[in-house]
Formats: sequence, C-alpha cells, structure tokens
Amino acid sequence: MNKLTVIVAAVLLIFSGSLVQAAEKEKKKPIPQYWMNVETANTSIPGMSSGEMGGLEGMIMGKMTGMGGTRRSLILQLVSPKATPPEPEATHDIPPGQKMGNTLPLLIPEKAKPVRDEETEEPTYEKPKLRMLMYWGCSETVRPGQPKILDTEKMSMVEFGRAMSARTGTRQYPPSPRTGWTYADWPNRKHHKEIPKDSSLQGEHFVHGNYTPDIKFSVDEQHDFMAPVEFTSVKGGIADSVSFQWKKIPTALGYFAMAIGQNEKTGETIIWSSSEVQEPGYALMNYLPPSNVAKFIKEKVVMGPDVTHCAVPKGIFKDTGGAALQFIGYGDELNIAWPPKPKDPKIPHEYIWAMKLRNKSTGMLPLGEDSGGEEQDSGSSEQKRDAQPADADRGGDVPEKKKGGLDKIRGIFGF
Repeated sequence: MNKLTVIVAAVLLIFSGSLVQAAEKEKKKPIPQYWMNVETANTSIPGMSSGEMGGLEGMIMGKMTGMGGTRRSLILQLVSPKATPPEPEATHDIPPGQKMGNTLPLLIPEKAKPVRDEETEEPTYEKPKLRMLMYWGCSETVRPGQPKILDTEKMSMVEFGRAMSARTGTRQYPPSPRTGWTYADWPNRKHHKEIPKDSSLQGEHFVHGNYTPDIKFSVDEQHDFMAPVEFTSVKGGIADSVSFQWKKIPTALGYFAMAIGQNEKTGETIIWSSSEVQEPGYALMNYLPPSNVAKFIKEKVVMGPDVTHCAVPKGIFKDTGGAALQFIGYGDELNIAWPPKPKDPKIPHEYIWAMKLRNKSTGMLPLGEDSGGEEQDSGSSEQKRDAQPADADRGGDVPEKKKGGLDKIRGIFGF
C-alpha cells in the first residue's frame, strides 16, 4: 500500500468516525407519549323522540343504556420507555368541569392468553364476486360520468384494488403496548365512567405515576368536547334526492359525509361521498390532522367549516332497503412537547414528554322510506317532545309506524 493510499484511508476513517458521532447526537431519546382521543357522537333519525333514539343507540352499541342520541367518549393512552415497575401506578387528575371525579386511573391491560394452535384445513381462497357503484358530490342529480362501476368479474383483483384506492390522512401512531415499555390506558377493566353530557375538558390536567414524568397541560375551549352533529333539516325519501342541513359546529375545521347501501335485487353495493372529486371516503371517517383537513379542503374533498348543506343525488339508493349516511366534523389537535425548545439553537435540548389531544364529532343519519318527502325540522321535534313525553320515555310500546322504521334501521346495521 503506497503512502497516498494510507493517507486517504486515514482521512476516510476519521471522517466516518465524525459522521457516526454526529449521527449519535441526532438520535432522539425515546420519551413518554400521552394521547387523549376525544369524540362526540350523535345518532339522528328525523321525527324520532329522544327516548326512541336512546333505545336505538343502545341496540347499535350493543347495550340498552337508555341514554339520548348524543354521547361523548374519551380514550386515554400512556406509553413510557421505562420498564414496568413491580407495582405500576399512573393516573390522570382532571379539572372539576369534567364532572367525573378527581382522577382517572390508568391501568396496564392484562396480557392476552395465547391461543392454542389446532390442526386446521388449509384455507382455500376464491375470487370474491362484488359489484360496486360509486357516486360523489353534493348534488340533487347524478353528475355526468357517474357512477364509476367496479366489478370483480370484469376486473383483476389488482385493477379492483387500484380502483378502490382512497385518500388517507397522515398516518398516526397512538400509544400501544411495546416490548420493554410500559403501556396503560383508560377506560379499563377496573375503571370506567359514563361521561356526562355537560362534561368539559377545559382546565388544568395532570398525569403522574411511578413510570412516567409529571405531565402537566391545559385544555382550552378550542380543544374541548366538540358540539354534536345536529341535522336541522332532512328532506326527501330514499327514491328522491335527500337534502340535509346541519348546525355549524363552532370548533370544526371541516366536514365530510358518505353513505352506503345495497341494492336488494342485484346485490350491488352503492357508495356516495360529499367530495367534489372522485373519492369513496371510507378512510376519511376518522381523526385527521389539521394540515390534512386544510389540504383536503383545497382539493375539494372535504367541505369547509362554513358549509352547512349537502344533498345525495336522486335515485341512487332507490332499490335499497335503506342506506346509512355517516358524517364527521374534524376537530383541532393540541400538541405539546416539554420542555419547549430554547430560541438559541446552541443550547442543548431534550424533550421529556409529549402529549396529543385529537378531536372529532360524528353523526349517523339513516336514509329510508320512512323519511318520506316531507322536511323534518329539529326545532319542531324539540317542541313536540317538550309538549308530550315520548312513548319510549313513558315506558309504553313504540307505535307500529315507528316500530317499522326501527325494523328498517336494524336491517341496515344487521341486528
């Protein structure tokens, strides 16, 4: 080896060593993550009383709770890079306005018991037979170029998969159990409470325990439980154009709606979305980061926060026994990492913990023959409920007409 080669090799060795050291400095130290998943959900059926709605929601949720159409849910998730101590403890102290006591204990889930492998026959796979009609856009009539037809008998599974592709938001990774880490959540097997309808997250929050640093943060009005989805007017039967309006949600960043039904004669699946461009929307009925909401509004996929009206095209669900319309209002996120970065980049800095609060308000509106062609107004329904208790509220039998409506809704959801 000549002298030049030795010098070059030495320089490369020193340079590579510097790169390794720089890379080591850039490695982020794992820190505890805390997430609050906040949702307001409302099931609406035009002309149906709060008592009847409570019973229906109980059936949909698999429990007869007797609650009204609106419910609030909260899922708390904590993960820490520390190994689980012998007696793990963690809890979330909440503000008085939440009306759920002083604290919500976080509990480590029990490990699932391993399932015993049994000898089974090798599964056989057959190409599914599926035909789907896809519509989109808030419009009283079907727009030119629609529907887009997807048919597995005329398409390869690759072609079908591509045709079914949909927009998705930036993937988020909520805390979850990890080897060598400690994970806990609420509600859990020992601690769970119904969230009052007037509960508020606003105020000071404090998460603490023996495997996590103290996590203190404040929740403001913008990140509190969102107002429920309230359909103020629904006009049109299943064979018509269904026009629906909703009350503006003050903290919503945007809205999206989709509906699905099945042709009882042909077995075709029919999907509609409120997007102005082709978009099935099934991947958008969940939490979305605010940056995604803003992007999708520009792309005319998501409706803006000031929009309060939409329409399902006439006749697309006329041969179905009923269709289910899903609606979502996207909420803002609260993201905090502690301690804040110093303004001087030369000052060493490491985060100790990070938290995220994400929010959404969802609604469900069954579309069926019972809605008829008459406009339903939420105000008049409220007045009727105030004037006379509903049959379900009085504990009496539900009238046959409305019972038939319930039967149709059961059919949509398969119960």
